[in-house]
Amino acid sequence: MRRLRQMLTFLALSASAGLLWHETRALRVASRPSAASFDPALHRLGAAETAALPLASRFDHPLGSEHGALTYNARPFRVARHLGDDLNGIGGGNSDLGDPVHAIADGCVVYAGSPGPGWGKMLILAHRVPADDPVEPPRVIQSVYAHLQDILAELGARVRRGQRIATVGSAEGQYLAHLHFEIREGPYINPGTGYADTPLNRVSPEAFIFQHRGAPAHQLNPPP
Repeated sequence: MRRLRQMLTFLALSASAGLLWHETRALRVASRPSAASFDPALHRLGAAETAALPLASRFDHPLGSEHGALTYNARPFRVARHLGDDLNGIGGGNSDLGDPVHAIADGCVVYAGSPGPGWGKMLILAHRVPADDPVEPPRVIQSVYAHLQDILAELGARVRRGQRIATVGSAEGQYLAHLHFEIREGPYINPGTGYADTPLNRVSPEAFIFQHRGAPAHQLNPPP
């Protein structure tokens, strides 16, 4: 009788352990991200992807002319914790709604979508930029275009400087029309946030374009 009780106890414990293992495995599988749910915003450009980026030797402004003519900066970089520039057509209000947004340099589309509340539609281009020191490897620079009305370039597409890639929007009516424009350093593709106490990996768009324009100040010409 004692031997039978021991056997029944052993079988009950084995069954409980097996059930617990199956439940734990099912939980792991259910929580594992599938290929279909992969978020490109969490992607980091690898060495091969970086080497394949177009080399950006000249930078122009994304709105208006190559010099940014007929535009103004309504909220510059780091004013009230802002991580980019808010660019408007000279008429203000919604007068620039639907105006063309241009790629500032040769690059590749590494994000195209609507990342979350407050952003509207967003496009991110990655550029390979020669380092200031010729001994150093090229840098990865990202240009970010947000609050868009329409996205005109697909994820993975290679674009040329001056190419029309989007139109000015209002983040689905959340703001008056303008282009939220950022310059970021590094290979991590993440929409992130538009405001922070520190600059994070952002730099002044206006200063960056001025320093890296790669053309005489008077030169205005279409993309090659």
